[in-house]
Amino acid sequence: MDNQRPLHGVAWMLVTGLCFVGVTAVVKHVGTGVPAAQAAFLRYALGVVFLVPMIRPLMQANLSKRAVWLFTLRGVVHTGGVILWFYAMTRITIAEVTAMNYMSPIYVTIGAALFLGEKLAARRLLAIAAALVGALIILRPGVRELNAGHLAMVATAFSFAGSYLFAKRMASEASPTVIVAMLSITVTIGLAPFAIAVWVPPTVEQLSWLFLVAAFATAGHYSMSRAFAVAPVSVTQPVTFLQLVWSVTLGALVFGEPVDGWVVLGGVVIMAAVSFIAWREAVIKRRQVTPSTGDAARG
Repeated sequence: MDNQRPLHGVAWMLVTGLCFVGVTAVVKHVGTGVPAAQAAFLRYALGVVFLVPMIRPLMQANLSKRAVWLFTLRGVVHTGGVILWFYAMTRITIAEVTAMNYMSPIYVTIGAALFLGEKLAARRLLAIAAALVGALIILRPGVRELNAGHLAMVATAFSFAGSYLFAKRMASEASPTVIVAMLSITVTIGLAPFAIAVWVPPTVEQLSWLFLVAAFATAGHYSMSRAFAVAPVSVTQPVTFLQLVWSVTLGALVFGEPVDGWVVLGGVVIMAAVSFIAWREAVIKRRQVTPSTGDAARG
């Protein structure tokens, strides 16, 4: 990566974390006043205004039928994940949602091995096993009662991982701008019938809050892309752990949610595993550029 600026990357990732925690907090505040599918639809529909700068690149993209088909499949997968995420937010704590969402990169790593032919070395397999243990620490099946929100969050992480794998597959066929724009368009369309089925007339206040969600989400994705542009993932990934710290604090101070030490511990384990995988990927990339003698085959 040219022109690396690790401190700038960390700063951008801090902004990213604050934006995404803001998304979580506002959705939690809106609560069950708006059905999950409708709230998700309004978040994307209101966010269409942020797509205006992307109209020209989108019209000039000349997408192939295969690309359109892949975009559509990604939209279907992501749509399901968004609905489940909004639902989970109304059923479990902010800390649980944040910690369990850390599993998405782990599922991406597994999916890349299964569907994209990427190799999994022993160290990555151990990191994946550690992350799964972290998820079990959070959920503690058999020790406490799990509700539909926990199951929805597990499915959410799977869905977002699938969406990321589609994005990875399409990276060579479309620009990042087109990929982001197509995701917003397909998800908005995909959410529409689900929203109509449960539609409740929203108030002006609720619409304002959901527009704020769209603004936070857009800013978060922008700052994340800036972070990735100036610093390696191995530097920026550990910073995302602060989202859990902020989520626990926000949940306790604003929403009166109890601080669950097991959730924090599980989140730490998962984040450590994710950070290790990101670090190993960075090491491998460096070796591909300047291969060292000996263990080039290790991953």
